[in-house]
Formats: sequence, C-alpha cells, structure tokens
Amino acid sequence: MVIAQLTRPRGNRGELCAIPLTDHAERYQSLERVWIAGNEYAVERVWYHKGQPIFKFRGIDTIDGAARVAGEDVAVPASERFPLPEGEFYFADLIGCLVVAAGSGERIGVVTGWQEVGGPVVLELDEGRVLIPYARAILPKIDLAAREIRADLPEGLVELNG
Repeated sequence: MVIAQLTRPRGNRGELCAIPLTDHAERYQSLERVWIAGNEYAVERVWYHKGQPIFKFRGIDTIDGAARVAGEDVAVPASERFPLPEGEFYFADLIGCLVVAAGSGERIGVVTGWQEVGGPVVLELDEGRVLIPYARAILPKIDLAAREIRADLPEGLVELNG
C-alpha cells in the first residue's frame, strides 16, 4: 500500500521530500521499514519541514542516492496498513469486487480502479467504461468477504457513461 511519493532530494545527506498519500500521516513516525521500487529500506527518521514529510532511509546517504529514488512511491505491506474504522475501506481492497444493482441484483460491473477528480472519489468499473461516485447513498452495502458491492444508482447514471 502506497503511503507517500518521494519528490526530490533535500540537503546533501540523502534525505527526500515527500507528498503524503495517507490521511494518517502520524504513521510515519512509527515506520521501521518500507518498500521503494521493489526494494526494502529501513527508515532512519521522518521529520517535517513546513508540513511536508522528509524521509531518511538507511543506505541512502548522498544527493545522488536520493535522486535515484526520487519520484518513486513509498509503500508498506497490506498487513501494516493503518486500521480503519468500521464501515470504511481502502480503495485498493475494492478492486475486483462485483457491483450489482441493490434492488434487482443485476450486474453493473467489476471495480477495476478509481479516480480522484476533485469531488467524491469515482470508482471505475470494467476498465473505466462505467464510473460511479463512491458515496454511501449510492453504495449502501459493501461486503469485502463476498467481494460484492450493492449499488443504488440514480436513474440514467450508467447510460451517461456511454
């Protein structure tokens, strides 16, 4: 699970500026290990400069070393994700779920991704052929164990997708 994106080296000791990609940035303080471009790194420290997290990883000690991973994502295993409250879900966990009409059970599509477009997140079904807003009123029941999402779509929404 991606929790930050490294942007650029900061200073000459291998530190990197990052964009936080989590609602729980406090988690950075307890990180011990992360994955960057498929390689595991120990986290030496995370500190903040003007609200932006600055990462220092063991083994990255120069500007050139930091430049090699700039632009990469910082990820943790799914088992180390921040626990969510009841009724909240990670979007990545919705991938592969079948979306069916709440009333009829008719197949609408399978979640293949999501988009963050400035309003509510939009779930992509069937490689983006159908887009539906991620909203409790539209998706009243999400059953991850059954890999099924019940959708109460406004009339004409699917037809709008083309």
